[in-house]
Amino acid sequence: MAVMHDLDWLFALGTIFFAVSAWSIGANDVANSYATSVASGSLTLFQAGVLQTITETVGSIALGARVTGTIRSGVFSVKAFNNSPGVLILAMVCAEFGAGTFVAVATKYGFPVSTTHAIIGALVGIGIAADLHVNWGWKKYSVSQIAASWVISPLIAAAFGAIIFLSIKYAVLKRADPLKWGLRLIPFYFGLTGGILALFIIISGTNGIPSLEKMGGGKATGIILGVFLGCILIAYVFFMPYFWRRLIKEDRRIHIFHVFLGPMLWRDNCPIPFPRKHTEELVPNYYKGAYVGDDVDPKVQGVAARNSSLGGSPDSHAIPISEKHDGISPEREAEAPVRRAEHTELQRVDKLPFLHPRRIFATLKYVLLRGVTKDVVTHQSKGLAATHARAPRYDNKVEHLWTAAQVASAMLMSLAHGSNDVSNAIGPFTTEYLTWRSGRSSATVDTPTWIRVVGGLLLSIGFWTYGYHLMRNLGNKITQHSPTRGYSMELGTAITVLMASRLGLPVSTTQCITGATLGVALMNFDLKTINGKQVLKIFSGWIVTLPVAGLLAGISVGMALNVPQWGPR
Repeated sequence: MAVMHDLDWLFALGTIFFAVSAWSIGANDVANSYATSVASGSLTLFQAGVLQTITETVGSIALGARVTGTIRSGVFSVKAFNNSPGVLILAMVCAEFGAGTFVAVATKYGFPVSTTHAIIGALVGIGIAADLHVNWGWKKYSVSQIAASWVISPLIAAAFGAIIFLSIKYAVLKRADPLKWGLRLIPFYFGLTGGILALFIIISGTNGIPSLEKMGGGKATGIILGVFLGCILIAYVFFMPYFWRRLIKEDRRIHIFHVFLGPMLWRDNCPIPFPRKHTEELVPNYYKGAYVGDDVDPKVQGVAARNSSLGGSPDSHAIPISEKHDGISPEREAEAPVRRAEHTELQRVDKLPFLHPRRIFATLKYVLLRGVTKDVVTHQSKGLAATHARAPRYDNKVEHLWTAAQVASAMLMSLAHGSNDVSNAIGPFTTEYLTWRSGRSSATVDTPTWIRVVGGLLLSIGFWTYGYHLMRNLGNKITQHSPTRGYSMELGTAITVLMASRLGLPVSTTQCITGATLGVALMNFDLKTINGKQVLKIFSGWIVTLPVAGLLAGISVGMALNVPQWGPR
């Protein structure tokens, strides 16, 4: 039973801003996990939506911390609110308003920003407006650490991403027979991904899992090695027969779900349920041009041809000669068939009663699925096409080996995000809710399970409805993507987040994936394979996060605390 009923209106307002904040975080931050998988062709946007719903929700509920800090202790102390719990609720509502509004607008314009830094910026603004002592010195979640993270996060992630890609590049891709070496080494990378996932779960130490200190180094090492070897065993039992059948025997009937047939695929007369059509391509062309126009620049096309290996020939429509195409933007032209289908479907039910089941279903389908039917890959930029053409192209069969591993690394990143970054939305709301119920302020509180469930679902809804904006800008707009590159980027990011969390270094998932993307791109040993304008846009988004979110939250709480009162009348 709530105690502070006189603030029901404020709690209701906070609930709305909580929904907006969690939704905008889902639209912006969740794209960090799956943008490279979609850009490289390992997943469609719809498939990424399904997977992120599972991983974000599981990460939030099963791996998320049960105890959430209501205010990041590095910004200001919660003791100032001990005698004014209502002001604490107001402060958290304004923090969600400032952070959520900024992230939503940034998402609209394609800026991948750190939601952690947005909420910290909002709290700094509140601290200044409320005349609280704000810690500017070097302390966890302090302003100085956030500024340092603009350099620390990208550099560490870039190093790990580059190391992983170099290992694949020289151990597999540059060999005389890359497919043979890929088949030999892919089980190791499966095991590496699984081992890192086990390490993450152990380090998180939440929800009944003992901390690393309580578990002991020997037991933790045994669990991680067990998972590592178990994943290698699974790769040999299930994935190797699948790869052999599809890539060596070139059996076009094989779907990815046939991997569960395991050793049966070694047999020549193995029954194949629900086979693919023989007319379908053996493996996708992961270097197919993303250009939607018709003209080709022969000079730049020649660069693409020289950078191609035998298995990865350039697409004949990859390089545009003009950025204009009948005055139609690339997104609108690529999405035209989708829009026509949506319009036709809505027209069919337009004359039905408002509450007719078919009309309700069609409306819900349009609202919920519109975001995952957007085209986030194609473009119409001459400069971007030239940037892609300079990147080396490798055997498509070898790239296909890494699709499953890339999806697994993307899911690992999403689990980490769901377990950690969901607190950016549910932390302030948990404070509002428990303060409203108890009438007391606290530095840390037990987060109710239902709040974590709602937070995870709102993250997913944000991705489904609005995440396509960030998927465009974190994908091929920076550099050429492929499964081996995307796997290196995602795994490098996951390792960085794990290591930094353990060492207490200030990192951002957004900045880590950007840094890992640049690190892998630099391993092309050609700076022209990176779109400098897009990198500058991303970095500028990081810089403005703190002050803009702080201004929005600070102005709102300042106005609320100093609102004029009616005098005697």
